[in-house]
Amino acid sequence: MRNQIFVVFLISSLLLVRCSNSKKEVQTALDKINADGLKEKISILASDDFKGRAPSTLGEERTIKYLEEQFKKIGLQPGNGNSYLQEIPFVKITTELNSIAAVIKSKNETLNLSVPKDFVVGTTRVVDNTSLKNSEMIFAGYGIVAPEYNWNDYAGLNVKGKTVVVLVNDPGFATGDKNLFNGKAMTYYGRWTYKFEEAARQGAAGLIIIHETDAAGYPWSVVENSWTGTRFYLETPDKNMSNCEFNGWVTTETAQKIFEMSGLDYKKEIASAAQRGFKPIILSSNMSISFKSKFAYTKSNNVIGVLPGKELADEYIIYSAHWDHFGVRPNTAQGDSILNGALDNATGVAGILQVAEAFAALPQPQKRSIIFLSVTGEEAGLLGSDYYAKHPLFPLNKTAAVINLDALNIFGKTKDITLAGYKDSGLDDYAEKVIKEYGRYVVPEPTPEKGTYFRSDHFSFAKVGVPSLYFGSGMDNIEHGKQWGLDQSAKWLRENYHKPSDEYKPDIWKFDGMVDDLKIIFEVGYDLSMTNKFPNWLEGSPYKANRDAMMK
Repeated sequence: MRNQIFVVFLISSLLLVRCSNSKKEVQTALDKINADGLKEKISILASDDFKGRAPSTLGEERTIKYLEEQFKKIGLQPGNGNSYLQEIPFVKITTELNSIAAVIKSKNETLNLSVPKDFVVGTTRVVDNTSLKNSEMIFAGYGIVAPEYNWNDYAGLNVKGKTVVVLVNDPGFATGDKNLFNGKAMTYYGRWTYKFEEAARQGAAGLIIIHETDAAGYPWSVVENSWTGTRFYLETPDKNMSNCEFNGWVTTETAQKIFEMSGLDYKKEIASAAQRGFKPIILSSNMSISFKSKFAYTKSNNVIGVLPGKELADEYIIYSAHWDHFGVRPNTAQGDSILNGALDNATGVAGILQVAEAFAALPQPQKRSIIFLSVTGEEAGLLGSDYYAKHPLFPLNKTAAVINLDALNIFGKTKDITLAGYKDSGLDDYAEKVIKEYGRYVVPEPTPEKGTYFRSDHFSFAKVGVPSLYFGSGMDNIEHGKQWGLDQSAKWLRENYHKPSDEYKPDIWKFDGMVDDLKIIFEVGYDLSMTNKFPNWLEGSPYKANRDAMMK
């Protein structure tokens, strides 16, 4: 009996020692995540020297060089053979703003559209000139074909050669009906990228999206800044000729005028578009549009470093953050033409560098390999992450999870932390465990109607089936409360998002909350790296079928 008691005591002691050692190892890593390190990295990435980090510019050259240097310094191995770079073929297209002529005519009225006050436009086609005359205009509601929701705005409609006008977001947002799409929370059908894709599948000559600030999740200035400079697209064999001839946006005020020209009540018609049984409306107006584009084939790069694991080195956890922003836009503001992208997303890139330093500081290597992936072209439509997801350097069926960082917390410590797509995958269990250990709580994204889930790089991986986490800032500020946190976030979005004012402001920003969040983000990845389990999407998730197929 005494021997049995001794054995139990010995085993218990060994377990306590192992647990204590494990905590010490993790703490050694956590100490690498600190405000000074974040400040140094963000100040460099968001400096004017990096020219707004636009792809295929001097800004990219300086950015990827800096990231390569940091990866080497940390001790990460190259992720693409002997290179830290994954080269991606891009085509960059610039619409010549002074060449745009856009006119809408009804029987009795003519409306000349002014860019960018009323309208923005561009093409994904690799052509010099775009010209369309007297194209019939059709209002197709939300421009959605969603069999699973029994919804088809194009039913019985022939739009070949025609210009389709649609609303941003989806009917669930407009009605708030929880039984319609996903209620207030935007589905992918509500995203502008989907609208363009579907219009092209339908054969439309052009698509115009009506911008409404609440439905889009951002003001017109964001659309203006995004669509009045050079835009990037992945190079395709058909030179994107299968896409619409042009894509554009109009302001709400302009849309109202277009409807009035056809003798229609704008508010009444858009309300009807959110109801089942909606029928497309042939507008009694035609559109003529022409503009010139400059294009060039170019390259951009994802930057990839790997910290090999030990027992499960051929299994992977990916930390992702996009390095790109909008570069230099002389027409955006007087006196400041550089869109530095400090919060969006110098903070996220600095974050994965800090997490990489933490993993590299572990006294004993983690079991699974950790990939640090800083992608290009997020601001152009998730291009870099989409390319990696379709051309992975490491097998996706061996990739246990993706953890994405985009625009970290600059407002101070919070009681909560946000998870976009909360309760969609088994990864939430890992996140909740760590978050509770830190005495904090999880909340879903506070404004799912803005479609945040579909606007950052984790979504490229989710689409192909890889379970993904996207941590956002908490809103329940310890010092000022939840409403203050929500107000500050909304204020920043309104005043700085995709504008030259998104600059590094160490005298205003608070870094303690950012540090706390990154420690949680590190520990979630660490726990995932120490297990041999592969989390999956939950039943009912639209991404589960792809994961199941790749794991067979």
